[in-house]
Amino acid sequence: MKKTTIEILHILAGLVVAIAITWAAAWSYPLGQDVIWSCGAAAMVATVLMGVGPLRRARRLDQTTRRSEA
Repeated sequence: MKKTTIEILHILAGLVVAIAITWAAAWSYPLGQDVIWSCGAAAMVATVLMGVGPLRRARRLDQTTRRSEA
């Protein structure tokens, strides 16, 4: 469970950073807000998709660790 939690926290941290950067960019350039938020949304989706593989590996490791401890 420990490795899985860490991976989830990494994904959440990436999403928070992507939202903050997207918000700052949209705030600083109001004429391009639509495009900036679209690109930001794509970056957020990419962050989640890139986190799926490590999350699955962490979950598998946590399950094998839990089985070996029992």
